[in-house]
Amino acid sequence: MRRLVAFCLLLALSQTGWGQAARAVTTSVAGYQVIKAYPHDPTAFTQGLVYVDGALYESTGLNGQSSVRQVKLETGKVLQKQAVDPAHFAEGLAEWNGKLIQLTWRSGIGFIYDRSTLRLKGTFNFSGEGWGLTHDGNRLILSDGTANLRFLNPDSFREIGRVVVRDRGNPVQDLNELEFIKGEVYANVWHSNRIARISPATGEVLGWIDLSGLIPQRLLPHAEAVLNGIAYDSANDRLFVTGKLWPKLFEIRLTPATDVPLKR
Repeated sequence: MRRLVAFCLLLALSQTGWGQAARAVTTSVAGYQVIKAYPHDPTAFTQGLVYVDGALYESTGLNGQSSVRQVKLETGKVLQKQAVDPAHFAEGLAEWNGKLIQLTWRSGIGFIYDRSTLRLKGTFNFSGEGWGLTHDGNRLILSDGTANLRFLNPDSFREIGRVVVRDRGNPVQDLNELEFIKGEVYANVWHSNRIARISPATGEVLGWIDLSGLIPQRLLPHAEAVLNGIAYDSANDRLFVTGKLWPKLFEIRLTPATDVPLKR
């Protein structure tokens, strides 16, 4: 009888989320190949990166140094720049219907720019902190430094949903800069050399990209010069990454993933 009860219990668990979590003891970790390295402004505290219609746009942070800018990819030259009021610490950046949408860290305000001229067209308010920003074609997707991804209406900027990002059941905190790529949300994790690949429907981490060794530590000025900045050229299937105060921006290609066991 005890064996029968134990068997029935195991069978029930296997058909629930508990059983699925128990089986999910590995996650895939991809590596990378550098295709090309480009110059990048080493004074740019990168908080957002967007590539659209052949142009690269960047949001830089720090009070008194924040900006939105258009950058020539091949040379790193700043082609256009709009300074942000020194009262605000600029954060994530997304393109939406010919506009650039920029977050601020703790001001609760966002800025809307004309993409072609970088002229300020308007502002909006949002709750909580602003870290990363992207969109899935229908909704803006915002990270706030927690394990949450929040979905916003791109016209009203009201929150219309959220998911908690988890890796095999464990919340992934400090989600930072975001990019939407082939149906997945790619997210930098603050002070980490890894990018999480996230299902926007469930928040589940589908895999990781390990970018350890991408740039020599001797080229970085201090501990806050961390990996942050993901942009995708959908027309040519190119993936770009950089970091805060990095002198280089890299085009990379992902290499085959391996399964890594869950550490207990």
